[in-house]
Amino acid sequence: MSEQTILVTGGTGTTGARVAQRLRARGVTARVASRTSPCHLDWADPGSWDPALARVDAVWLAYAPDLAVPGSDDVLAAVTRRAAAAGVRRVVLLSGRGEPAAQAAELAVRAAADEAGLAWTVVRCSWFVQNFTEGQFAGPLRDGELALPVDDVVEPFVDADDIADVAVAALLDDGHAGRVHELTGPRALTFAAAVAEVAAATGRPMRFRSVTLAEHTAELAAAGVPEDVVALLTHLFREVLDGRNASPTDGVQRALGRPATDLTEAVRRSAAAGCWT
Repeated sequence: MSEQTILVTGGTGTTGARVAQRLRARGVTARVASRTSPCHLDWADPGSWDPALARVDAVWLAYAPDLAVPGSDDVLAAVTRRAAAAGVRRVVLLSGRGEPAAQAAELAVRAAADEAGLAWTVVRCSWFVQNFTEGQFAGPLRDGELALPVDDVVEPFVDADDIADVAVAALLDDGHAGRVHELTGPRALTFAAAVAEVAAATGRPMRFRSVTLAEHTAELAAAGVPEDVVALLTHLFREVLDGRNASPTDGVQRALGRPATDLTEAVRRSAAAGCWT
């Protein structure tokens, strides 16, 4: 039984919950932190940081709602400095692929960690497969149609379970300090092709419809999606999905010594677990 304690920020989210589960399976104490968990942590409230960081060996940094939010680099640099002052030895940052704001946050965390003598690792990811199975795309797909402002751009969707495996390795094992793990799935697919594969894997009728960015924004607003979330999604669709992230990487193989999980395999696993019943 390990005596380590790992702070898992965003610990109830897509990656955080998986990271916490894996840490506990290895006998490590996972301190789940979020705005609503018993270990309260609010990025906008610096007074909540020190109690969450107390008596912690390492931290999984998953900033919400997204590193694209202005000021995320300053917040994460400050949290990293607080972590070092609290005796934390290692920080692992969840980052986004091809996002200038995310890269600015990476540099801020790395600089703060280097200055404080803290080990750092960056886990930089493409779009998640789980967006289709449990995230913002899952509801529309259950209703039979996903409409997004993309056409034939391809994305090598990454399995969140692969992300969690890499995160835990970086949090617990030697050899990951000072490294940027850029993670993708093994294949690049259009969103239409991804939806077709989700439909085939789940046995449910689904289709993809390409819309303009203005149409998508209007549909989100009409559905009652908060204005700040609409702005964030609009930013991501406008800036990131332009082909810059089309090429798969071997990041999972390099980090774990095994191939990345294919989208179809990940979707079949979620279907077997009852996600679509």
